[in-house]
Amino acid sequence: MSAWVLPDQIADILPSEARHIEELRRDLLDTARRYGYELVMPPLLEHLESLLTGTGEALDLQTFKLVDQLSGRTLGLRADSTPQVARIDAHLLNRNSVTRLCYCGPVVHTRSARPHATREPLQFGAEIYGHAGLEADLESLELAQACLQAAGVNSIALDMTDVRIVDALLQGQGLTPVAQARIHAALAAKDGAELHDLTQTLSAEAGEALRLLPELYGDAAILDEAEKRLPRSVLMDSALQHLRWLASRTDGIKLSFDLADLRGYAYYTGVRFAFFSGDGVSQPVRELVRGGRYDEVGAVFGRKRPAVGFSLDLKELVQAVTPRGLRHAILAPWGEQAGLRHAVQYLRAKGETVVCVLPGHEHETNEFQCDRQLLEVDGQWMVEPFSKN
Repeated sequence: MSAWVLPDQIADILPSEARHIEELRRDLLDTARRYGYELVMPPLLEHLESLLTGTGEALDLQTFKLVDQLSGRTLGLRADSTPQVARIDAHLLNRNSVTRLCYCGPVVHTRSARPHATREPLQFGAEIYGHAGLEADLESLELAQACLQAAGVNSIALDMTDVRIVDALLQGQGLTPVAQARIHAALAAKDGAELHDLTQTLSAEAGEALRLLPELYGDAAILDEAEKRLPRSVLMDSALQHLRWLASRTDGIKLSFDLADLRGYAYYTGVRFAFFSGDGVSQPVRELVRGGRYDEVGAVFGRKRPAVGFSLDLKELVQAVTPRGLRHAILAPWGEQAGLRHAVQYLRAKGETVVCVLPGHEHETNEFQCDRQLLEVDGQWMVEPFSKN
């Protein structure tokens, strides 16, 4: 095997795509800042027991492990930043007020989340701690949509569900955690035959409702149908009301519901949402954003604070948007004349990109669109547009 061959689903990012990803990163962080989010930078690796505490346990199989040569303890490369941000909120900031945090950095997966996806996503996320009301859920949805718009994503669609719907149906059924997990998996896969077998020991009402759940997907009318056909309870009513409240405040976007969608069930505690791009015809449908409410995330750190947020992979996002044009630049000759060097420094200080041509490489500007040039005119260095000829 050649020494330069990288591991499967690990890739170098070349200049054009890297430039686009970096521009998106800046746009998204700026968007989050305008909503009042503070940037944090958790470490790439931690002691394994800390990294996998609480909800992080679900990430165990996705986490690369290694031994710390200094302490001999096992370390883990983070597979998700949210547990780390929860630790920061609980232990390092320890605020009683609402805290808005955002982050952007690489995570590493032992296996890719989807076929052909990278095992080294560049994860951007934004999270609100300390507010249990639906106002925080709505802000998270609005910020996620604003980030996609800032990135130039077209044909955005939003899908929502609430994990408390299944919780309400399983209440009082006396199921073991293993049995519940099997039902969750069957619902997520919409496996009717498996679901039929797994619900035989449940009450007739709960079993029938769970078998019905995979059929409850579509537009907002699904909430009315669910209200009529699913058993009523305080938890069920609350979940459906919350979905209805959020749906009534998401204008100008295609909206759908899938009440059997249980991806990340062990992680979320309430509303869960996902944003998609593409129409499936001219553009492939891509899930770009996943988020929701996860109020249990800080409990293991001694602070069970309400929490809601979302994350996305910038490497996935860049594939869903139109490539951006090259950055405009000024082409300058290389030279040691004081006037030339001063002119180049002055232009760069003003924010201009100035590409100095090294001798023999006059046409190698690569990732820049040089539409102007620096010329000496009557002893003065002047920026002039390139002749259209």
